[in-house]
Amino acid sequence: MGKTEKVVSPEGKVSYLRIAKLLGKSVREYKTSSILSIVFIGLEALFECIIPYVMSLLITDLTKMDNPNVAIDPEELMGKVLTYGAILLALAVCSFASGMIAGKVSAKASVGFATNLRKDLFYKISSFSFNNIDKFSVSSLVTRQTTDITYIQMCFMMLIRIAMRSPLMLIFSVVMASVMAPSMAWIYAILIPILAVIFFFLIVKAVPIFNRVFDKYDLLNESVEENVRGIRVVKTYTREEFEKKKFFKASDEMRDQFVIGERLLALTNPFLAFFMYVSMLFIIWFGSYMVLGDMVEIGEISALLTYGAQILSSLMMLSMVFVMISMSTACLRRVYEVLIEEPTIRNPENPVMEVADGSIVFDNVNFKYKADAEKFALADVNLVIHPGETIGIIGGTGSSKSTLVNLISRFYDVTEGRVLVGGVDVRDYDIRTLRENVSMVLQKNVLFSGTIKENLRWGNNDATDEEIVQACHIAQADTFVESFPKKYDSEILQGGSNVSGGQKQRLCIARAILKKPKVLIMDDSTSAVDTKTDAFIREGLKSALPGTTKIIIAQRISSVQEADKILVMDDGRIVNMGKHEELLLSSPIYKEIYDLQNRVGGEQE
Repeated sequence: MGKTEKVVSPEGKVSYLRIAKLLGKSVREYKTSSILSIVFIGLEALFECIIPYVMSLLITDLTKMDNPNVAIDPEELMGKVLTYGAILLALAVCSFASGMIAGKVSAKASVGFATNLRKDLFYKISSFSFNNIDKFSVSSLVTRQTTDITYIQMCFMMLIRIAMRSPLMLIFSVVMASVMAPSMAWIYAILIPILAVIFFFLIVKAVPIFNRVFDKYDLLNESVEENVRGIRVVKTYTREEFEKKKFFKASDEMRDQFVIGERLLALTNPFLAFFMYVSMLFIIWFGSYMVLGDMVEIGEISALLTYGAQILSSLMMLSMVFVMISMSTACLRRVYEVLIEEPTIRNPENPVMEVADGSIVFDNVNFKYKADAEKFALADVNLVIHPGETIGIIGGTGSSKSTLVNLISRFYDVTEGRVLVGGVDVRDYDIRTLRENVSMVLQKNVLFSGTIKENLRWGNNDATDEEIVQACHIAQADTFVESFPKKYDSEILQGGSNVSGGQKQRLCIARAILKKPKVLIMDDSTSAVDTKTDAFIREGLKSALPGTTKIIIAQRISSVQEADKILVMDDGRIVNMGKHEELLLSSPIYKEIYDLQNRVGGEQE
């Protein structure tokens, strides 16, 4: 397994700074939009904080004119009102324009960041070996690519908007309130630290809960994926109620954790409302005495109330940011884990870029799926296959037949020994070059959404229509394809759900043939076709690909009995090797399989 970098600091706590630094690389071309968002958010906050100050000046001037000892000049009064009105209107327009621009560029930045992050994550997953995929599981990788990145996108949006606006608004408001009425600033000096301590306590309690919630997402997605993929089996065995209960259990566990976390975070609003009203009460109470004592002006009290509301609303918005960050920390960690995972299969520094021929050598090969496994999946494998030979492999379930051929394409690396293709260790090849020359029809056949022609061209993107038809003819797929209304332009649904198992296998064989490989591996890939069709496919491969080394894994003796060499595998070892007639005499396992497949009730079929 590849070594995964620990996401912890020396003290053992999660290093979110390191996570943010790595994920921040996905901002890339959207850095300018992110910076502009912060700039215009700052301008919006500045304009909004100036407005109460101008309003206080207007109110102060109006209250002075209400003094009976002061002569009122109507024109002067109207002039001041118009002047202040014009200033307020200009500030409001500037604030609105700044906010609108900030909203536009921040939306562009957050969506672009999420798009880049999804691309980076998908690119990383695409580079994974089977070992890496097994480590995370498919359902977990899907959750990280979808749900987790959605939460990260929302968190990023809040960080470049609200998380910038709120502190700036808080600072501007505190400064303005302190400048205008320093004798009353102590109210905020007491309330703000108390609120900060409360928020910190709630968030510290909530973060571990949301970490558990997103682990539950994996289980929920796994349940859905497994149920949908196996829906035919579920309905065959009438297990709908059982599957529903399994899904409801996973869903309820996730809901319960969410409820606990949300309850904690929901306490922020009541605390904020309470402290807001307390601050207003103190300002009005002490302010009244100070106005009566001519220590402050009425306009200043009005501005102080407005700044108080802005301070506490800024704290409320910050609490929302903290809530989103609390929910996103688990997502950040999970995406980071994938991004720092090192593929266990990598290209060498100076890779070999050409495969000479289809010869294969297993030289003292031992293999474990995990380094700490007690037992080897393959042990003491020594095998020489010459170019153009046809090799059959047979054995019971779990005898490691598929594991053996997976080492040829370097889906896994040997634990001990070496595997050579074309006289070169597979670890010395460029991975793409090796897999272009070793074509494999996997045990689990997969077709993708698109036309039949598009699926077949996975084997050779430049294949002509004639080559596609010829490959389908060899794979015995042309007959049923021609029966479709649109023939080779017929649509294949996701996973090939609109074709039968045998049809899917034949299309996958045709796809592999189009690569014109030096080695063709068929991993139990004709199990869903009848013996007659199977024979036609083998005959077609023999005549169409005479120089290609062919390895056929099968459960049926008839599929391998004409091979140049047949391997009998048991418990991860090659226990017998030879031609059909030789193995009937020398291999008890082969003889037993042959007898079971060719006799019914003790009589020859």
